[in-house]
Amino acid sequence: MSQWYLSYEGNQIGPIDKEQVIAHAQKNPNGHVWREGFAEWLPISQLDELSSSPREIPGPPPSARSAADEIDFKIMGSEMQFVEVELDPGESAVAEAGAMMYKDSSIAMETVFGDASSASQGGGFMDKLLGAGKRLLTGESLFMTVFTHTGQGKAHVAFGAPYPGNIIPVPLTSVDGCLICQKDSFLCAAKGVSIGIHLQRKILTGLFGGEGFIMQKLEGDGLVFVHAGGTVVDRNLQPGEVLHVDTGCIVAMENSVQFEIQQAGNIKTALFGGEGLFFATLHGPGKIWLQSLPFSRLAGRMLQASPKRGGGKGEGSILGSLGGFFDGDG
Repeated sequence: MSQWYLSYEGNQIGPIDKEQVIAHAQKNPNGHVWREGFAEWLPISQLDELSSSPREIPGPPPSARSAADEIDFKIMGSEMQFVEVELDPGESAVAEAGAMMYKDSSIAMETVFGDASSASQGGGFMDKLLGAGKRLLTGESLFMTVFTHTGQGKAHVAFGAPYPGNIIPVPLTSVDGCLICQKDSFLCAAKGVSIGIHLQRKILTGLFGGEGFIMQKLEGDGLVFVHAGGTVVDRNLQPGEVLHVDTGCIVAMENSVQFEIQQAGNIKTALFGGEGLFFATLHGPGKIWLQSLPFSRLAGRMLQASPKRGGGKGEGSILGSLGGFFDGDG
């Protein structure tokens, strides 16, 4: 049996057995203890085995507790994806207006002013007004829709992608609580996530950055879903690593990534290279998400193919519009 020693203000007690040590510790825990195997004298309060009841492990401070609802999800489809979110009673998800695909009858819909994060934290009218103003600057609606499970058991609500591509789930805890994304890429999130604005520091980046001077900033500790066109690739840039990217192909990035604009070669290359006058330079460290088909590129091709722009004239047929007539297109 191990022999124990106690020390109170320089007065040593021992050797004694463990039961005697516990009795002394309960009467006066403001001392030090040592036994064979200890490298040094330890405060009695640090040894749980000397306490009659297990020491309660303190939880995280209130500021570190999860502010967003914890939701489960399932992404379905390939080219035209949608995400199905599973909610427990009392849990909520927020989404852009018009994003809902279907929902269970026990899920209630409520339109809120702003980004809905201030409502979950008891914010006042000025907080809601500030959140709405941020959304207005990013070109989004002043209102968002909150979907809350008001029944029992599990319930589901689904949100569809606005155009062909992929839905990317990103836990904000994995990106240090902040994700910078294109202003049109946000789809939905757990209630409690703040949806604000991110201003480009350099005016050149803001004017020619493809998505304008303002991007969206998603902050909090919840789960967010962003949508990207075509195929999605994610890369982890190392410190000092630089990647040149078409400005429209950037979907999202960590806040640690530096985003700047650089001229695309000489004048001839810029004018006739087909890649625009500028491209983005991304400086690590940090994670980035890229898309192969920006919506602006898709919309541009559709606009060029419209009859008003001269498109739809046989698409290569030597008969032109006459060929379209015989094919049933005219």
